Amino acid sequence: MKRVAKVLLAVVLLLFLAMAAAVAWNWAPDRTVAELKPRWALPPSQFVAIDGMLVHLRDQGPRNDPTPIVLLHGTSASLHTWEGWVAALQSTRRVISLDLPGFGLTGPFPDGDYRMAHYSAFLANVLDQLQVPRAVVAGNSFGGQLAWQFALDHPQRVERLVLVDAAGYPRNATSIPIGFRLAQIPALAPLMANLLPRAMIEASVRNVYGDPSQVTDELVDRYYELTLRAGNRAALSQRFNQAEAGQAYSRITALKMPTLIIWGGRDQLIPPVNGEYFKRDIEGSRLVLFENLGHVPQEEDSARTVAVLKRFLEG
Repeated sequence: MKRVAKVLLAVVLLLFLAMAAAVAWNWAPDRTVAELKPRWALPPSQFVAIDGMLVHLRDQGPRNDPTPIVLLHGTSASLHTWEGWVAALQSTRRVISLDLPGFGLTGPFPDGDYRMAHYSAFLANVLDQLQVPRAVVAGNSFGGQLAWQFALDHPQRVERLVLVDAAGYPRNATSIPIGFRLAQIPALAPLMANLLPRAMIEASVRNVYGDPSQVTDELVDRYYELTLRAGNRAALSQRFNQAEAGQAYSRITALKMPTLIIWGGRDQLIPPVNGEYFKRDIEGSRLVLFENLGHVPQEEDSARTVAVLKRFLEG
């Protein structure tokens, strides 16, 4: 019996040491904006005071553009997802990209309200601050949902609409990144407040790419480090908890502005059939499907996707 007890004690000790090592290896407390800015807020980044936050944004290109292009990223992403598009557009168009509240370097809403109506009102305030009365509004995933919601709330401010693998309809996902699944479990929030396995972020990014081999270490670094921005992890959990269940998508038929829909044929999070729904419900809209791309086609292949956008803008 003594020998069995010793063996059991040794097993328990080994398990404890393994758990302690895992915690130590994945220990990832919040990082301040000051720590993250040197790598992720290089020029022309700026921080603008809006709604009690210092909003991280980039405002590039000629200021005499009457309808600037506004780019809205998706869940757990940042303005960096649009860098390829911005580089291709900024010589002739004013292009505004920003970190939405709860993500990137902007950080959480002060009042903890992550409902879509609040995001739409925030975007209106951003455009007011930047003196943009009317714009081309483009969004990917969650940012796509914000784009069409804003177009419904302020149709006079949206000249054209661009939806890139946009959220809105019941998505019927065939695969959900592990990071999103864990963020939707409230009981894990205290644990995840200081733990974040980099491997989990890498798996999540690879999950949304059509060709996972295109995911680089620097790309994973970006998603990983900006998730650690103080308040972002709690904000993500809050946003999932506050997501409205309802039939908001029934209003999409009211959109009347010229609309381009871009979709990745290998999108497992919001499958391509959702692009067909947008095309069906937005009169006169055009759908372009990229068979070999995933959920973030503007990031995975900026050259091919922005070429479609340019043709749409030339109209």
